[in-house]
Amino acid sequence: MRPQLLRSSLSCLVPVYASCNKVLTQAAAAPHLYCFRKAMHYQTEQRGQPNSPDYRLYFKTSDGKYISPFHDIPLIAESDQQDGDVPAKKLKSENEVLYNMVVEVPRWSNAKMEIATKELLNPIKQDVKKGKLRFVANIFPHKGYIWNYGALPQTWEDPSHEDTETNCCGDNDPIDVCDIGSQVCSPGQVIRVKVLGILAMIDEGETDWKVIAVNAEDPDAKNLNCIEDVRKSRPGHLEATVDWFRKYKVPDGKPENQFGFNGQFKDKDFAVKIIKSTHEHWRALVRKEQTAGGIECKNVSRCDSPFRCGADEARGVVQSAPAFGSARPVSSEVDKWHFV
Repeated sequence: MRPQLLRSSLSCLVPVYASCNKVLTQAAAAPHLYCFRKAMHYQTEQRGQPNSPDYRLYFKTSDGKYISPFHDIPLIAESDQQDGDVPAKKLKSENEVLYNMVVEVPRWSNAKMEIATKELLNPIKQDVKKGKLRFVANIFPHKGYIWNYGALPQTWEDPSHEDTETNCCGDNDPIDVCDIGSQVCSPGQVIRVKVLGILAMIDEGETDWKVIAVNAEDPDAKNLNCIEDVRKSRPGHLEATVDWFRKYKVPDGKPENQFGFNGQFKDKDFAVKIIKSTHEHWRALVRKEQTAGGIECKNVSRCDSPFRCGADEARGVVQSAPAFGSARPVSSEVDKWHFV
């Protein structure tokens, strides 16, 4: 497939593929993928074989220092803060705080990629269950994930904290984000997003919030400022989102997921409140004020964290991973349609 080349704000050429059906195979052709935002760019380094259990996507800064996307990328985009705290700063052009989103899964793709919260430096990997790589099913009429899917860094849904809204504890992961923008992103890309609303999914008795957001660089971003704007300008999209989350595990023999608030989306203000709460839980986690629950908290930037490590130690973590290799084939079963 021929990549399109887009020029970034730093005058570098960034490969962006028109389709992501075989995104990991395409990524294998370029061991170093670059992801940019206005104030900073991050580089990702592949290790292991794409489409295999040992594949990992590690993150590092523009000056080559390895970092954790979970702990070292700021929650707030273009923050002047040095330690990752949430500032009150807002954009001058619009009364809007932008958040960093780490893209784990591109729209239309099926591989269940995720930040490895229990591994050193938290690289992106493909989830494995019972020894097999996990792919989400194509539930008609949806092909794979129907948005760019990822996480907000420096957030944590504490499994020991019972949410007062859902009466369920957190799922032990960063808070999830669905980017409804038109661009198909790449695994490991860090984008700035506007938060629009939030959905309370209950996954096997755990609270699993789904933030609805839009890439700030999207042509429609200026017209999307709240969840009602999505409902008015993109009829059916929110309903499709609930339908997707309700049914995506059914082909694996699991029951439909349930939702808080009768499956209704909460507004931006509510979403921001949840994000701030999960950020505070994360702060307690990396300060060792809360039990980690198996989470790996190694980081290179948090001065107040006993888990902080040096650049040499972080480099050693990556160098100990398997060398980058050729992609393995993906089973044709991934393209099968399911009708549920």
